[in-house]
Amino acid sequence: MTQLPDLSRLSHEEKDALIHALWAQVQALTVRVAALEAKLGTPPKTPANSSMPPSKGRKPNRPEKAKRHGPRKGSLGRAGGGRALTAEPDEVVIAKPARCWHCQAAFSETDQTLDARYDKIDLPKVRPVVTRVERYAGRCRCCGATTLAAVPEGLEPGTPFSPNIVALAMYLRFVHAVSYQRLSRLMLDLFALRISEGALDGAFRRARTQFDADVAAILGRLRRARVIYSDETGVRIDGRGCWNWVFQNAEVVIHVVRRSRGADVVAEVLAGHRPALWVSDLYGAQQGHAEHWQVCLAHQLRDCQYAIDAGDAVFAPRMKALLLRAVVLARRRRDLAEATRREYHRRLERSLDAVIALAPVNRDGRRLRKRYAKVRDHLFTFLDHPEVAADNNSSERELRPTATYRKVTGGFRSDWGANLFAAVRSVIGTAARRGSNVYEAILAILQGQSVLTLG
Repeated sequence: MTQLPDLSRLSHEEKDALIHALWAQVQALTVRVAALEAKLGTPPKTPANSSMPPSKGRKPNRPEKAKRHGPRKGSLGRAGGGRALTAEPDEVVIAKPARCWHCQAAFSETDQTLDARYDKIDLPKVRPVVTRVERYAGRCRCCGATTLAAVPEGLEPGTPFSPNIVALAMYLRFVHAVSYQRLSRLMLDLFALRISEGALDGAFRRARTQFDADVAAILGRLRRARVIYSDETGVRIDGRGCWNWVFQNAEVVIHVVRRSRGADVVAEVLAGHRPALWVSDLYGAQQGHAEHWQVCLAHQLRDCQYAIDAGDAVFAPRMKALLLRAVVLARRRRDLAEATRREYHRRLERSLDAVIALAPVNRDGRRLRKRYAKVRDHLFTFLDHPEVAADNNSSERELRPTATYRKVTGGFRSDWGANLFAAVRSVIGTAARRGSNVYEAILAILQGQSVLTLG
């Protein structure tokens, strides 16, 4: 209602209806104002007290660094040095003076001392190596059959681009989020290789079969794992919100992109497998998938800090101190004897009893108290099973490139592109656990190898 009607023209029933409508509006606005006033007293979300990524947090100005004067340590007198010398240089140039600059007296070997040693580094000019194949067919005079000449491995008909070129393109596309247009231009400018956006797309589509085959092998290994860490983050496909899930441990990594954030994704990936240990945050779809569950303590520390910032001085500070004690113990868990771990566990449980017995009056403190009373049996699982960590930071590190890719590209245009991205991330994450770098892992798949055999 933008204008009050003429009340003199309204009947008593119409006036009563108007009063009821206005009263309903007043009630709704009163609730809204109360909610907004309540928000005024809450602290802002920051990377220190929530799951907000550090990239979204406010950055304080850094203090100015003191300028360094004189040569760096170990630079052999060369100011501003510090780069380690290459262990095996391709060429060594030795420069020795033959005569004195002033009097022209000849120098002997004993007159000379090493003044400086440094590396000069350059890149060779890279140009495509093109092999022209002329394949002949012979027609038999006897039977009339035609025989094609055999060609060396790698020179079969089909795409003109070698696995090295495709691996480089996939590395730049899926690791550094270089767009098709920029990738085509980069290949031309740096390597004098003319490759269109359509050719890049075709090469990636052909490679997907090889990546999918290796991901199936990695998934088979995951479905026999005793320990699984899991997390998820948002992605966009064709303008719609979806989710990149990660399932990983010390041996393998599996990424899947799905439109659902529900537990059905976990059921699909595990296919009936029930691991002994599961590490995740408190999100409902991440619960109930293993015999034992370790709650990520890093998330809980941030939530406690938020409650402290919101004014809880009773529960959250004590709970945060207890969780910090647990985190310190988690760093030593593998070195502790079983009896020692059991004793530490008993001490933490006794301390948790004392904290749970507190009666906070702050809303956030009460919320945390209710939470930890419910999940207390899953806070210190790492002391009973030292093979698991007390946090899920390894999963967050696996998902960080996904968030970067989303920010740079804005998302995926199609399901197949998202699925190929997930397959590449699965392969390079698994390869990293075997000491192989990203480019080597991608090239190995294109050459018919498996990352499970690397390292």
